[in-house]
Amino acid sequence: MPLARIDLIRGKSPAYRRVIGDVVAEGIVDILKAPKGDRFQVIAEHDAADFIFDPTFLDIERSPDCVFIQVTLRTGRSLEQKRAFYKWVVDELQARLHMRREDLFINLVPNGNEDWSFGNGEAQLVK
Repeated sequence: MPLARIDLIRGKSPAYRRVIGDVVAEGIVDILKAPKGDRFQVIAEHDAADFIFDPTFLDIERSPDCVFIQVTLRTGRSLEQKRAFYKWVVDELQARLHMRREDLFINLVPNGNEDWSFGNGEAQLVK
């Protein structure tokens, strides 16, 4: 039951933002094996002054078009799945939007079943 947060500097079109969301959602279902239709996303734009990152951390040259993608999901994905997800998202966004590979910062945040409530103030995944 992943929740994806996608953050970028203000100014991209709704279509551009939608493609990023679509790619992330496809990767979550196809590679991380979330259930089909399990799409919960927040796409937020920020003023450049409020979007802070080191442009050369780990010797990776980032541009002002840097995008942060953070996915909170239940624990249990293998290292191979995670690596495949990172690569697939970067490859697809480069192909579909001509995004620079260096400008995609991806973070996965695993947690347990007890950490989710899908409504009604209940922990639906805990029996």
